[in-house]
Amino acid sequence: MLQRLQQSAPAAQAEIVAAAQREYDAAPTASRELKLALVLATPGHPATNLPKAQGLLRELLANPQMLTPAEHSLSALELSQIDDYLTLTEENRRLQSDAEHAAQERTANANHRLQAEMDENARLRKELDEAHAKLDAIANIERSLNERKSPDGRSP
Repeated sequence: MLQRLQQSAPAAQAEIVAAAQREYDAAPTASRELKLALVLATPGHPATNLPKAQGLLRELLANPQMLTPAEHSLSALELSQIDDYLTLTEENRRLQSDAEHAAQERTANANHRLQAEMDENARLRKELDEAHAKLDAIANIERSLNERKSPDGRSP
């Protein structure tokens, strides 16, 4: 059944999930609860619901006398895999969030440094313009002094 669930078309997958749910709702035995949990834990179909499967399996393992030894082993193994998957998924989300936050922080710092550099460049450009203006003024004064010293009014 689980192999059919993975390999079927979406409509057939939905029917398999619905049938497992109907069977469990009609008579909630440990075997049907395990079957529903396994269906919900199977990846590759839209009704995959790991948290719900996890809850069902925990409920089953809380009453081990209701399960055969094989069902108990299968339940424990599947629960362990689901726990590991959900833990890794959450850790992945946390790492992605941390990486995104770090990237945003680096971008903000880079933007701050860029703005400081742009402000410094503007200040230096203004000082340079002022220095050019002073040099032009000195050159004009020098030219006017040279014109006064020349007796015939010509530049030396």
